[in-house]
Amino acid sequence: MTDKPKYKRILFKVSGEAMMGEKPFGHDKKAIQAICDQIINAYNLGYEIAIVVGGGNIFRGISVAAEGMERASADYMGMLATSINAMALQNILEQQNIPTRMQSAIPMNSICESYAKRKAVRHLEKKRIVIFASGTGNPFFTTDTAAVLRAIETNCDVILKGTQVDGVYSDDPKNNPNATRFDELTYQAVIKNELKVMDQTAITLAKDNKLPIIVFSIANKNALSETLKGNLNHTIIK
Repeated sequence: MTDKPKYKRILFKVSGEAMMGEKPFGHDKKAIQAICDQIINAYNLGYEIAIVVGGGNIFRGISVAAEGMERASADYMGMLATSINAMALQNILEQQNIPTRMQSAIPMNSICESYAKRKAVRHLEKKRIVIFASGTGNPFFTTDTAAVLRAIETNCDVILKGTQVDGVYSDDPKNNPNATRFDELTYQAVIKNELKVMDQTAITLAKDNKLPIIVFSIANKNALSETLKGNLNHTIIK
């Protein structure tokens, strides 16, 4: 990189829904490849990259719990869904000769490493992409909270959350064309106005540890690296 990057180590929060493309559920290989292309582009720029992946394309614990399933069991099922997604990302990345390590908060030794902070940091230092699966390993916590927690533990400089819109708006821009996009927000403003960026536990944890969060649209080609360069619209929460 010709210019010194603002951040060295980043955590990229990937939603499960982004992996299903136009499908109603499951995986779309083209969508996963597009996500991996963005990751690889940022990796080739020299960033150390950690990833937390959701499981909403396979199973959403909160939604199923609302339909009558016991919440803890539903959440554990959601954690297993994130592990499937993590394996899918890992497979595509390694097909393109990108070194990765998958770590799970729920031990599954025949598939991947169990989460260990020291190992994760060492992998990042060795320029391996680390994919965190199974959320926090505990029910009642979302993958948003897991993303903030892992970013803090592994000394990431920022979280980047790819969404379907180019930042945080005052209202849903799909339903309200007059909604205002924010270039910058404070943690307190997000909490006070109940803006649907991340759950409040995640935002509070980021606030307490002064961890910035960048919200951007994942739809554009190379959006991750272009956002890191400051070339695309986004909202930063700090």
